[in-house]
Amino acid sequence: MGNLKFYIITLHHHPLLQLLPTLFIISSIPFSASEIKNTRIIDDSRPMILFERFGFAPQGHVSIFVKHVTWKSKHQNAKLDPASMGFFLVSDVSFPRILNESEYTEGFCVLSSHFVKLIVRFDKLGPDSTYNGSIAIDEADEYNLIFGNCQPEFQVSMNVHTQMYNIQDDRNDFLPAGQILLPKLYFLFFLVYTGLFIIWVSICIKQRSSVDKIHLIMGALLIFKALKMMCASEDMMYVRKTGTPHGWDGAFYVFGFFKGVVLFTVIILIGTGWSFLKPYLQEREKKVLMVVIPLQVLENIASVVIAETGPATKDWMEWTQMFLLIDVVCCCAVFFPIIWSIRSLREASMTDGKAAMNLDKLSLFKQFYIVVIGYLYFTRFVVSAMGAIVGYRYEWVTVVAAEGASLAFYLFIFYNFKPVEKNPYLVIDGELS
Repeated sequence: MGNLKFYIITLHHHPLLQLLPTLFIISSIPFSASEIKNTRIIDDSRPMILFERFGFAPQGHVSIFVKHVTWKSKHQNAKLDPASMGFFLVSDVSFPRILNESEYTEGFCVLSSHFVKLIVRFDKLGPDSTYNGSIAIDEADEYNLIFGNCQPEFQVSMNVHTQMYNIQDDRNDFLPAGQILLPKLYFLFFLVYTGLFIIWVSICIKQRSSVDKIHLIMGALLIFKALKMMCASEDMMYVRKTGTPHGWDGAFYVFGFFKGVVLFTVIILIGTGWSFLKPYLQEREKKVLMVVIPLQVLENIASVVIAETGPATKDWMEWTQMFLLIDVVCCCAVFFPIIWSIRSLREASMTDGKAAMNLDKLSLFKQFYIVVIGYLYFTRFVVSAMGAIVGYRYEWVTVVAAEGASLAFYLFIFYNFKPVEKNPYLVIDGELS
């Protein structure tokens, strides 16, 4: 029993296991990123630092340029062995093997493991503490680029420039093997949402007498969603060709921010029955909006930090946890207005003389509640789980699943809450308001 407890404690503090949450998050959160990166490490003593994760095809390449490498230690008598530090590649399937190897090897250093692909040890640094080299990947797989420090009593500072790419048609392809289809897929979704916006505008023109403010906000949602898809397509297209997004990532963040704010606003406004059941918002419903909108601002700031800094920075995990927490809070907050509307309609159906109409409205809002739960659960949890378990070559499948669910959700909302004369769901009921 004592040995088991010691083994569990050892596993809990093992640096390999401490990387697992980061690897899971990277595989499950889609964000825009470049594959040519410059990272500054300052006074870092972590045993392992994850720099990048990349899906390689046969004959992929990793290039690393390291400069300004310095060390310092709080222990005066500590003796530095530069060979105990360096960069290596490791696949996900090799982590358990390395963990097992570490348990049975005295004085184990991950750089000496048989299951890693060593790039460079720091005893091989050139003049002025620099290294500039490239290695080819013979065996196609998804690899993690990691800096290992087997002397954590020393803090390391350095500038690291990395390039990870595959060779396609005698050209460098900076997209991972599982993301090659994404530029075309995102552009396809851009065309779909542009078509939906055109259809929505034509419906609003034909039913202009029934158009309310909520329908204009829904139209804005389609615009921002379409623009986000276009920017995502251009972003990844430039990353694929050059390794950097050429500014399209900035536009992607901007339109993604407005899309997120407007989407949650539309869900809350429809959930409260605003302009469908009543022409105004109650105080508690305004408070929900005042909470969700600032949270969306923070969430988008966190998403930018996550994408632009990368997992090598010390506070990357904290920003990621903030992003996930805010997203969960926003998802939970939107349920309250829908529940309030369902309760109000149920009470009204029992007390006034318009029971049939109220029951129809109640039926729709119950469907809306179920669809919102299904949409948020699928895109936040199911897609994340898919991203963690699907093969790296099929990473695009998770994007199709997430965007397909979003498209189905949009179609449900826009079909059921479109401006139509004498639609029993969209009649403003003065008695209810």
